[in-house]
Amino acid sequence: MEETKVISLLKEYHQEHIIQALSHMQEEKREGLLNQLKDIDLEQMKKLYENKNVDYNTDGKITPISYVDKQRLSKEQLEKYVAIGEQKIKSGKYAFATMAGGQGTRLGCHGPKGKFMLDILPEPKSLFEILANSLKRANQKYDVSIPWYIMTSRENNQDTIEFFEENQYFGYNKKDIMFFTQNELPLISEQGKLLLGEDFLIKEAADGNGGIFESMLRSGVLADMNKRDIQWIFIGSVDNAILQMVDPLLLGLTISQNHEIASKTVTKANPHERVGVFCKKNGLPKVIEYTELSEEMAEQTDENGELLYGESHIMCNLFSRKALEKISKEKLAYHSAFKKANYLDENFNLVVSDKPNAYKFEAFIFDSFEFFDDITILRSKREEEFAPIKNKEGADSPETAKKLYNDFWKLNK
Repeated sequence: MEETKVISLLKEYHQEHIIQALSHMQEEKREGLLNQLKDIDLEQMKKLYENKNVDYNTDGKITPISYVDKQRLSKEQLEKYVAIGEQKIKSGKYAFATMAGGQGTRLGCHGPKGKFMLDILPEPKSLFEILANSLKRANQKYDVSIPWYIMTSRENNQDTIEFFEENQYFGYNKKDIMFFTQNELPLISEQGKLLLGEDFLIKEAADGNGGIFESMLRSGVLADMNKRDIQWIFIGSVDNAILQMVDPLLLGLTISQNHEIASKTVTKANPHERVGVFCKKNGLPKVIEYTELSEEMAEQTDENGELLYGESHIMCNLFSRKALEKISKEKLAYHSAFKKANYLDENFNLVVSDKPNAYKFEAFIFDSFEFFDDITILRSKREEEFAPIKNKEGADSPETAKKLYNDFWKLNK
């Protein structure tokens, strides 16, 4: 796109302050900003801004969703599903994708969150090494080398790659690791304006975990999966210290139920725990926020005393490759969040905000579920599946994850 076209579009979408900034920039910085602007869809940003307060979850009938409780499966059922899953894994048609675009700032860690060192037994390990070790155990068990796709961000991509190189890829086959970056979207001010960052580029932020599908398509990950004839892909977060990403039971159950997508869940700690829960909405699988459940619905139980809406989404999701290809061509809804953002004013002075002043737009991975008629849900025990590290202290902190990790491996040596 020529410079004149960029300027024309900026005028059309009332972003004249960026034109003014361009006119006062040194050539190198000006060229960098122009190149970035060529890839920004101003029409999309205009629509996102106009719909920033739209709640996409207000309409529709909410009903309970079916699930399978791992603890209630018979020995025969377990053996059947595990055998089906193991056969698929052994055939080399299974892969794992890690969402690792975040920084470890909240945990006091400089750089990618995956570099965070968890003080586990017998010695501290980074979250990346913990995942690598888990995959290596699966490779040894099934005599395969599972492809590992790692989604980074523009901010931490280079740091992540260098961390892997410095640690010799934690003993993993380098040829089976592929890094790809998450898409980003501009932040928009309360007045609908693009913000200029301290690097003299438009301030952008990652487009949410739901952006993984389009990022896989754009980066060539889906093409690589197709080349390797990968048929099933587990997607999980980097910050779950006991993530069981190679689960033949989940895979075998999903194949048996003839579904394209699946998820592992844990039961809510109590009826009013503030977590997203599975349900059917207008007959399709959905994860809804706790705020969408009335008090009566949140406390409702079935004939066994189980919560009707008690299955928590814990970011343990399985997709067929066909499902990923389908979703990658769809447009997930973007949800807005009001955040603090520092920026440069028209005179290139840094404006430091002490309160939210900009809209960030994110897509959520679970919004993809509604593109399918049904989903396999496997309920597992929290202490076997979920040790998240979200906060520096308290719940879901390194301290709680460390205990869950040590306890898990004490029982599963």
